[in-house]
Amino acid sequence: MLRPRKSLGQNFLVDPNTVRKIVDAVRAPDGAQVVEIGPGTGAMTAELLARYPDLVAVEIDDRAVALLKERLPGLDIRHADVLDVDWTALAAGRAVYVVGNLPYYITSQILFGLLDRHEVVSEAVLMMQLEVAERLVAVPRTKAYGILSVMTQLFADPEILFRVSKHVFRPKPDVTSAVIRLKLKADVPVVNMETLRGLVRTAFNQRRKTLRNSLGRYFEERGLSMPQGFAPLRAEELSPADFVELGKFVEGHGVRRGGGN
Repeated sequence: MLRPRKSLGQNFLVDPNTVRKIVDAVRAPDGAQVVEIGPGTGAMTAELLARYPDLVAVEIDDRAVALLKERLPGLDIRHADVLDVDWTALAAGRAVYVVGNLPYYITSQILFGLLDRHEVVSEAVLMMQLEVAERLVAVPRTKAYGILSVMTQLFADPEILFRVSKHVFRPKPDVTSAVIRLKLKADVPVVNMETLRGLVRTAFNQRRKTLRNSLGRYFEERGLSMPQGFAPLRAEELSPADFVELGKFVEGHGVRRGGGN
């Protein structure tokens, strides 16, 4: 039995019913490449492997790698940090379907890594902290709406499938979890992503201020005036599409709300 490592954010899933519900949520078609992130002790891995014989598992813990090699000799397991995975190379021309119980401390980084590879990752079924899952699906003018909401919804259609009790893990975490499905979009915004991320991050860093104040310096440094239609709004009032329009404005493509202030 592996002892969970706090440094890796390990909370091992130990409930068979929850395992089945998560595995059942994976809907990869024939010919797709299914990838499990952080299999740990393999709670979901055996069942996934039975359904998807060419399953690839990505695990950073050398102890877990050795355990899985012993228990599931037919498993293609990669001893690697998921943040370093080359998803395009792993896909080898196939659509990728991802499943995993994400460590809380790097959930956002993993999410952004998957969204950045939307051209090869088709869908992901992921378990994470409920609070983070609620941010992914949050709508404008709500407290949970923020950077994660905007960036996720531009690249994917997120859906919370079900909640997961803290009692089905070892050790028991302090928070409730949730399983979400991300269906990656085929058509994504044509905008400079570095510009877009900078705008979204800067705006939400002072979310209670109007954009005239939160983004004022950002625009001034680029020799631009804040568009009138946006200036009196707060970050939480803008839809993901509105942020794309602002990004295009900064890049010189114009903006539908028009005008300078």
